[in-house]
Amino acid sequence: MAKKPLIVLTGPTAVGKTALSIRLAGALKGEIISADSMQVYRHMDIGSAKVTKDEMEGVPHHLIDVLEPEEEFNVAIFQQMAKKALEEIYSRGNIPIVAGGTGFYIQALLYDIHFEDDTGEGPLRKELEELARQRGEAYLHEQLEKIDPVSARLIHPNNVKRVIRAIEYYRQTGEPISGHNERERKRLSPYHFLYYVMHMDRAVLYERINRRVDQMLEAGLVEEVRALKERGVRRGMTSMQGIGYKEILDYLDGVCTLEEAVYILKRDTRHFAKRQLTWFKRERDVRWLNPTDFENDMDRMLEHILKECRQEGIVP
Repeated sequence: MAKKPLIVLTGPTAVGKTALSIRLAGALKGEIISADSMQVYRHMDIGSAKVTKDEMEGVPHHLIDVLEPEEEFNVAIFQQMAKKALEEIYSRGNIPIVAGGTGFYIQALLYDIHFEDDTGEGPLRKELEELARQRGEAYLHEQLEKIDPVSARLIHPNNVKRVIRAIEYYRQTGEPISGHNERERKRLSPYHFLYYVMHMDRAVLYERINRRVDQMLEAGLVEEVRALKERGVRRGMTSMQGIGYKEILDYLDGVCTLEEAVYILKRDTRHFAKRQLTWFKRERDVRWLNPTDFENDMDRMLEHILKECRQEGIVP
């Protein structure tokens, strides 16, 4: 049975994925599946740089505005929801375009990675959560570094849920979760895919990131986070792990000044972009797209992708 077509368009934050993915979908009769861990949440528009209805230009988007901020979201839930969206897109004879910057989510969908049952209800999970509360995020990350330095390098200390899951997996199986993930990464994809990663000169990207943060503040980021706080959305929730939310929450909680929060937000976003690129460099079958190679002409970049789609049999 022939593999079904799939296009991935990803890259670091602020690189320009959204605009290109919409142009590509318009040219290919495509539909977009968002691979973003924050845009899935309603009421979180500014800090997640969520695509607007006008920007969508009539292109169907999936996995945007489908959960409330109080709800859990992780890679296994993403995979389940994305597979359902794929079935719907294929049933209409359209081509799915996975667009977004969460590399782990893309990998999970592309290679149909298997996740161990993870109910999050066991005593070990609760013990580790309590340890995080008592000793802090940094202490927990140090414990992970002792048993699984590979995962410790890839998981940010602030991402407590993933740190806990990695320690929990080791304690349950005696094997580092990085070993399990490495085996899963070698799986063959059930899709006939093209995997594009946009990138650009680091100084230019960092300038774009700084400018985007300024634009978010002008658009009302502080007010958006204040409304979430008043709604009862708390720091420990998955939705509040996103860059842009926890920093502004610190300001609203009096932990720092707004100026300090903005400085940390810009710095952490730049670090995040660097980690995203490190992830994509490890992936197989990646095709790199640098706008400067096309003289920053999106039409030329689009034509390049369409040409490769025809050559690879993604489209007739």
